Amino acid sequence: MTVDKIYQPRRILVLGATGTIGRAAVQALVERGHIVVALVRRGSPNVAALTGAEIREADITDARSIAEHGFRGEAFDVMLSCLASRSGGADDARKIDFQAHLDALHAAKNARVGHMILLSAICVQKPLLAFQHAKLAFEKELIESGLTYSIVRPTAFFKSLSGQIDRVKKGKSFLVFGDGTLTACKPISDRDLADYLADCVDEPSMQNRVLPIGGPGDAITPLQQGNMLFGLLGKEPHFRHVPVRLLDFIIAALGFIGKISPAAAKKADLARIGRYYATESMLVWNSETACYDAAATPSTGSDTLAEHYLQIINGQTTQQRGEHSVF
Repeated sequence: MTVDKIYQPRRILVLGATGTIGRAAVQALVERGHIVVALVRRGSPNVAALTGAEIREADITDARSIAEHGFRGEAFDVMLSCLASRSGGADDARKIDFQAHLDALHAAKNARVGHMILLSAICVQKPLLAFQHAKLAFEKELIESGLTYSIVRPTAFFKSLSGQIDRVKKGKSFLVFGDGTLTACKPISDRDLADYLADCVDEPSMQNRVLPIGGPGDAITPLQQGNMLFGLLGKEPHFRHVPVRLLDFIIAALGFIGKISPAAAKKADLARIGRYYATESMLVWNSETACYDAAATPSTGSDTLAEHYLQIINGQTTQQRGEHSVF
């Protein structure tokens, strides 16, 4: 957030406010003097962390509940959504990534909202999964809605790259797919992404645009992440290389069983998500060269993955990992 900058207060409704990014976004908006209303599920955890925001409970899968319990017939300047499906499975994606957002968009237009900021994902550039298609479908609805829009597509989150700290501390190997250089990303912290989302409220250059964004520094591969972690722990690097074909076998087996077992079908969906993240970089895709382009992936903020690892190692912060964690 820009120091000492004066922001024009806006009335902002935030969806997905209790997630890690949502909580950071609410904090950034409140610190800038905005009037923030956080729409949460009944009994949601982490509500106490939404200091300075008005809390309203609603069923995000019910269009009437969004309108009556969220907007309440009141006017808002901006709607910010950090809402995302938890599993990324087909049913969850359709209900949350598309339909819940579409219902909220209709309610927002009735509430005279002029601007919607949408937290999407950089992986929708190459849509192979249900949640990616659902996100893209809603992005199209938003762009065509007539509202001013800011569609933010971040690269990997710190939390999704922190799952192996405990196993490495215990002397176990760091798991990588292939040779560990199949993918790369520019990881971004919750705080830096939240500030970027908040900037979209006031910066005209960030409006009516699709905005890919990463954290500071060069792109980093899983092999580099592992070497960094071993170095911070003062341990000799030790990697275990997992062949991608193992994931293919698991997906095929679960897919076959999934024809008669809904539970196996859901596990197959999760395995497909895992394979995607194991083989596709979270960087801007250059369609002309058919390659991911680290240089074309913008950066923001100052928090680094190494600092995040150190904070976890030293007990200064805890791991709050999402459904789409790589490990």
